[in-house]
Amino acid sequence: MYSVYKTNRLFNHFMNELIEYNTPMQPSDFNIDIPIESIAQTPLKDRSSSKLLHLKGDVIDDQKFSDIPQLLKKHDLLILNNTKVLPARLFGNKVSGGKVEIFFERLLSEMSFLAQLKFSGKVHIGTEIIINDDIVLKIKKREQQFFTIMSNSPVMDILYSDGLTPLPPYIKRGPNEEDRNRYQTVFAKKEGAVAAPTAGLHFTNDILDEIKEKGISIGELTLHVGAGTFAPLRDEQIESKKLHEEYFEVDQKLCEQIKAAKANDGRIIAVGTTVVRALESLMQKNGIEPINDKTDIFITPGFNFELVDAMITNFHLPESSLIMLVSAFAGRETILKSYQHAVDNGYRFYSYGDSMFIDRG
Repeated sequence: MYSVYKTNRLFNHFMNELIEYNTPMQPSDFNIDIPIESIAQTPLKDRSSSKLLHLKGDVIDDQKFSDIPQLLKKHDLLILNNTKVLPARLFGNKVSGGKVEIFFERLLSEMSFLAQLKFSGKVHIGTEIIINDDIVLKIKKREQQFFTIMSNSPVMDILYSDGLTPLPPYIKRGPNEEDRNRYQTVFAKKEGAVAAPTAGLHFTNDILDEIKEKGISIGELTLHVGAGTFAPLRDEQIESKKLHEEYFEVDQKLCEQIKAAKANDGRIIAVGTTVVRALESLMQKNGIEPINDKTDIFITPGFNFELVDAMITNFHLPESSLIMLVSAFAGRETILKSYQHAVDNGYRFYSYGDSMFIDRG
């Protein structure tokens, strides 16, 4: 006899297949006007004082993020992304004097890394970039928007001595000392991200303790968010249904937690789109077994979610892969309606903005 959980799975699978035939796939079909004044430029004083839009099916309820423990149930499993944001933005000059902005993507070796560059004039293979007179970086290779760069000093030492917090481009100010703490979750552990898993920024240690006291399990995985998260979608990504690659890791402990939650008809609740991408990649690649791998999964309407039952997420950029992901989960029209409700009711948007709890019921 099927449980309600399994019946809902079959129904959702059928509806996703139906939606695929009727849902446009161009980024412009996921557009909504977000006023400039709605884009959060600074974090709130208290992490958990943000608004929470609770979306259950197509019903909207305005709450506070501090209410989140009351929305969770016994046997649920809340899964966090424990990646830690690096001070990934560097500034230097070419030998000729032109300014160069370096946005670290990932480490290749102790003395080399992958990065995106912004520069005046031209750069080419062999161009040297000077940071603080004594650090010399040399461009060795270019592939699409990414450059392979060699350094005369250990890369991690450079980041921690000269790097700045990599605030996203829609925050129209430079990073400050507060951002080193606030553009980081309280549960960040494993270095490697160049953007924060922003749904996790709302959690405080007190809220996590309250969730645990209710007997709700908390699990962790790692997905290192890459610089591509800020980049506009390219035509080839839409055609191939593949995004930029990001490293992710799921360990044995989390696999056991997932199996236990499913056995007790608990919900798998992803904290952020990064956790959704990691969990659904896990199912595609490995089933519920430990994995260290890269994922380029691009989740769009019509996708069959195999593991995630609910998610906590921020409000995302229009026409981005992330708004397409949440539209795949909750329905395009429902998400656009929710975003318009958020605009009309003074919600704050994007990284330092407010949150959503999407529960498919």
